Amino acid sequence: MEGKTIAFNRPVNHEYFILERFEAGIVLDGGEIKSVRKGNCNLKDSFCFARDGEIFVKNMHIAVYDKSGAFNVRDAKRDRKLLLHKDEIRKITSKITEKGLTLVPIKLYYKQALIKMEIGLGKGKHTYDKKRDLMEKDLKRDQERLLKSND
Repeated sequence: MEGKTIAFNRPVNHEYFILERFEAGIVLDGGEIKSVRKGNCNLKDSFCFARDGEIFVKNMHIAVYDKSGAFNVRDAKRDRKLLLHKDEIRKITSKITEKGLTLVPIKLYYKQALIKMEIGLGKGKHTYDKKRDLMEKDLKRDQERLLKSND
């Protein structure tokens, strides 16, 4: 259902247990859309927050489009509004405030002609969880190596 991935937030899977995922539209201006289509965006160090019944993504870097005019100069890391249904926003804000979960952007992708963002409710991992995940990843890699060498 989803198309080509534009940007992926790699540290998310290492830092959080993703409990629930949502698909959100994102409000961008024309120069930002052209810049995203060229691949000039980055989700590293970005996070989402709720304010006044709306959800925004902060610190998402979208480079200023080089061919845009002087009137279209905006901050590359400005807060961008995410488009979700009201019931989804209510559900997310209640979980963020009550359970202490974090809302993080996971990836940016095309869905037909639109640019969508996958966001997730995440619970922070402890250092021992991160170490266990790395050990499991190493074991899996070693097993695949053994299977490949036996062929």
